[in-house]
Amino acid sequence: MARFSPLMLVPPVVFAGFVALAAVGMYRDDPQGLPSTLIGQMAPLLPVETLSGFPKATQSMLATGEVTLVNFWASWCPPCRAEHPELLRLQAQGQSIIGVNFKDTGANATKYLIEDDNPFTGIGFDPTGRTAIDWGVTAPPETFILGKDGTVLFRFAGPLVGSDYEQRFVPALKAAMAE
Repeated sequence: MARFSPLMLVPPVVFAGFVALAAVGMYRDDPQGLPSTLIGQMAPLLPVETLSGFPKATQSMLATGEVTLVNFWASWCPPCRAEHPELLRLQAQGQSIIGVNFKDTGANATKYLIEDDNPFTGIGFDPTGRTAIDWGVTAPPETFILGKDGTVLFRFAGPLVGSDYEQRFVPALKAAMAE
């Protein structure tokens, strides 16, 4: 007759734990969204550096009484290039967009904006990525919607293109404009 060892229960208990974690993950509110600890708080500081020949992004630009976007981008980033036409379209519609170029070279970023046009009201330059860390940016592009008083209302990780953009970002921007 085989003896029963309590250690025989460990594999089924561990498996049940993994199943429970998967179930919780599948049924949370937004499984695709990345939470931001900044939602509801004033926007962090912008970089003090800028790209030569472009308007500098300043803290006062974040709380102008209008909804403002802050877009983290890099010239080497293919998804940033994919969203660039949408940024230009938003700018043409009168949307204020602050650009923060990070982990890039000034020469490459400047060349990119000269060749493909500049959608930004002001530009911050963050070559070390320190400002991106303060904002909680994981990878470019990321765009934040700021309320009229400079409060962070929404964070969107990824390019401003496609169905995710249409289903999550556009409604969040419209809601912010309606406030």
